[in-house]
Amino acid sequence: MAIPYVRNFTFEYGVAERLSPLITRVIADNPGPFTYTGTGVYIIGAGPSVCVIDPGPITDKHVAALDQALEGKTVSHVLVTHHHMDHSPLAAPLAAKHGCLVYGLGLPSVPHEDDETPLEAGDDLTFKPDVEIRDGHRFEGPDWTINTLHTPGHTSNHLCFALEEENCLFSGDHIMGWSTSVISPPDGDMGDYLASLNRVLDQDFDIIRPTHGAAITDVRTFVQAYIDHRMARDAQIIDAIGSGLGQISDIVASLYKDVDKRLHPAAAHSVLSHIIYMRQTGRVRCDGPDGLRQTYSLTQRP
Repeated sequence: MAIPYVRNFTFEYGVAERLSPLITRVIADNPGPFTYTGTGVYIIGAGPSVCVIDPGPITDKHVAALDQALEGKTVSHVLVTHHHMDHSPLAAPLAAKHGCLVYGLGLPSVPHEDDETPLEAGDDLTFKPDVEIRDGHRFEGPDWTINTLHTPGHTSNHLCFALEEENCLFSGDHIMGWSTSVISPPDGDMGDYLASLNRVLDQDFDIIRPTHGAAITDVRTFVQAYIDHRMARDAQIIDAIGSGLGQISDIVASLYKDVDKRLHPAAAHSVLSHIIYMRQTGRVRCDGPDGLRQTYSLTQRP
């Protein structure tokens, strides 16, 4: 099944848009191949006490827009899905401004592989939450309740946040309506990602609101298509290796020939993540540790 992407939606940069009784969004003007139209910052709560999810980048226009959206309100919590530059840099300054704390998972202990294909979004190496939270952590406000889901895969410290009152999941970069998510080893892990996707599927949410792009309303169909896509890509990579394409660069050139070449570095990382998962499950082999420049072959069956 093809992923039923949701790529068209109407918005205006810097404007606080009420999406539902409890959710307001401000979109930062930082569009790009990894951020789509920009970072969508969610403000949760209809009254004066609110929480903010993924405050986004530090730019003068975005800071001013978020200040205007929060005028007259008290921010009780700042929640961060993960440590990428388009999600977390404004968290600490925003929390300091409102006298509250930043909640999330700290930086992973495993660095990204040092190679020539860095991802554009990049890591926010200054990110350090005031409070480390785990799966099941619960937040409460006057009119809202949020539960934490640890969803490793895109990053090992990725969290999603579920708003009980609207059965809504704020999915960060775990699930996005406009694109698949980048899984970049060694911190990104395809096995963890597939397990996390299946966990979200089992939760039966009514709506998913990613940090980038439009909401996903046909949740079960979309998430199942996301899973099916990964399984289909898995099969395509196996076929490519079986045909003699042992280098990841050659696999990407073949499988992603119709994709914007700016996204090929990200695709290389995702292919590597698939291959590591295949190696863990005994389907692929190579001499030495996994990496973007290794040569892979199929495991000989007895």
